[in-house]
Amino acid sequence: MPKSVIVHHVTKTYKMYSKNSEKLLDLLSPRSHGKSFYALQDISFDANEGDVVGIIGVNGSGKSTLSNIIAGIIPPTSGSVEVHGETALIAIQSGLKGELSGRENIELKCLMLGFNKRQIKEMTPQIIEFADIGDFIDQPVKSYSSGMKSRLGFAISIHIDPDILVIDEALSVGDQTFADKCLDKMNEFKARGKTIFFISHSITQMKAFCEKALWIQYGQVEQYGPMENVMPEYEKFIKKYKKMTKEEKKAFQNSVRQKRMIEA
Repeated sequence: MPKSVIVHHVTKTYKMYSKNSEKLLDLLSPRSHGKSFYALQDISFDANEGDVVGIIGVNGSGKSTLSNIIAGIIPPTSGSVEVHGETALIAIQSGLKGELSGRENIELKCLMLGFNKRQIKEMTPQIIEFADIGDFIDQPVKSYSSGMKSRLGFAISIHIDPDILVIDEALSVGDQTFADKCLDKMNEFKARGKTIFFISHSITQMKAFCEKALWIQYGQVEQYGPMENVMPEYEKFIKKYKKMTKEEKKAFQNSVRQKRMIEA
């Protein structure tokens, strides 16, 4: 199968400052101030057309950073991402403007993606029907609950019919009925050979929907391969981690945190 996404030695770092004066000095001085933090470090993998990849890992491992890089929302600090096709990111609030109504957000996002007024007019009723948020569609998005934002974001993204779909915890809020409707739509995409990256804390959803698993462990690739091979290893890690005492967990997290820090 042709490759749809190729991630090659991607690293993403962020600067961390203990006080505002360090940030100011970093802007004005040729010498670096503060510390840099590896959100991702030397990530490499590829996905084929039709792959459904579950991105797994504990909180803070860099899953959302990776999803934003794949979707082109943020650039990597180093390395490259080669994407063949149109990409859409579905995440709570992703790309939604709080001051605008839901209807206005639909028009804005579609315009930004190159759709013309006629196409947007045709798409809007379908998007509104799928989102199913009633009269809130004409209210400012800042008044929405997390579930409503997720509904609208999902509805817009699937109706622009992207080649690559990146779903970041968008099904973790809201009711099960809507989640089931979204999974049905994702299965349609899957059947049409779309590439899907799926981030969720629901191991059950992952096992049922994804064929491959990419385990990100504190900014690095721990394992990548068929779901049936990777998920059992991840579950073993989670089981072992949960059995740690509070002190052991703290020591483990501190050890990992130190490895991800770069001195100025």
